Amino acid sequence: MAIRSIRSWLFGALLFAVVMLALSGPSFAQIGVSITIGPPPLPVYEQPPCPEEGYMWTPGYWAYDYDDADYYWVPGTWVMAPEVGFLWTPGWWGWGSGAFIFHEGYWGPHVGFYGGVVYGFGYFGEGYGGGRWDNGRFFYNRSVNNVNITNIHNVYNTTVINNTTVNRVSYNGGNGGITARPTPEEEAAEHERHIPPVAAQTQHVQAARSNPQLRASANHGKPPIAATPKPGAFNDRGVVHAKQAGGPYNPPANRGAQPGGNASVPRPENNVPRPGNAVHPNDLPRPERPAPPNTGNPKQDQKYQQQQEKLYAQQDKERQKLQQKQEQEHQRLAQQNANEARRQQTEQRHQQQTQQLQQRHEQQQQHLQERQQRGGRPPK
Repeated sequence: MAIRSIRSWLFGALLFAVVMLALSGPSFAQIGVSITIGPPPLPVYEQPPCPEEGYMWTPGYWAYDYDDADYYWVPGTWVMAPEVGFLWTPGWWGWGSGAFIFHEGYWGPHVGFYGGVVYGFGYFGEGYGGGRWDNGRFFYNRSVNNVNITNIHNVYNTTVINNTTVNRVSYNGGNGGITARPTPEEEAAEHERHIPPVAAQTQHVQAARSNPQLRASANHGKPPIAATPKPGAFNDRGVVHAKQAGGPYNPPANRGAQPGGNASVPRPENNVPRPGNAVHPNDLPRPERPAPPNTGNPKQDQKYQQQQEKLYAQQDKERQKLQQKQEQEHQRLAQQNANEARRQQTEQRHQQQTQQLQQRHEQQQQHLQERQQRGGRPPK
């Protein structure tokens, strides 16, 4: 039985190595879904005015809904930066291993690789020319951003030279895709500390997904809501409509029923929260209990099972404690009638706390299993 356990462990390690090798190359942000039909071209639209200082532009993009087998437009919007000094690296679609794979955007101290896609408004395929941080304040480049200088005074004007052909292509690689590759600076940015999309962005995507008018099959690449002044503000009078589609787009007639096509690609369950998007501990999926140990030694197996149950109970207690703490903060904000900016900052902090807790718990589980396989003691 011990030999069988070792063989199983070696097979799992080999499988993990093969998967990681397949995902090597320009796969820099968190990988989300993958499909076999490329996204439509990027629509042509204007940028709504920046609502207030501290908000940063996140360009619109095409996301994909597996349930409807259809792309849908996530409007560009202004989002409060989660930390001083952090910039937004947009998500991007890339072709690889026979499918289009979406790489999620993230916040970080430098802008990383985003497929060479020209999203506009400072995102011209490489880096960001829409603004910069200076002594804890973000200064907006008015040559590419719509900023009202009556309300926002930290502005400057610098012409951004765009050396990339603007053809509205929305993906990297594949037939007709962009051929950009990451620069050494973009590769270095990938290894810095990142923050995934904040709660407001996640809710913005969910609202877009539930709006049938934003589906590519309905708007043919020209979404009626191309951009919003703030996340989720789809009914705001500042909503911007697309001027025109970025190019022809005709959705497949048999979408949603392609044997060997999109339906064959594994997808995440929509009802299961992804750890990268969870805001509070209650949003996290319940941790899976590992299979009972079977080393062939009943005493050793019982000992390992007790260690696992002890760690599981400890982690559950920590999740409940953090959830209670965050709920108390929500109550205080309600009592103080906190403004939107403060509520959003609190949600962003909660999301970071939840993700850090999840990462720590995953590491504890991994260390425990490794120690048990070596016959050692569990982590303290």
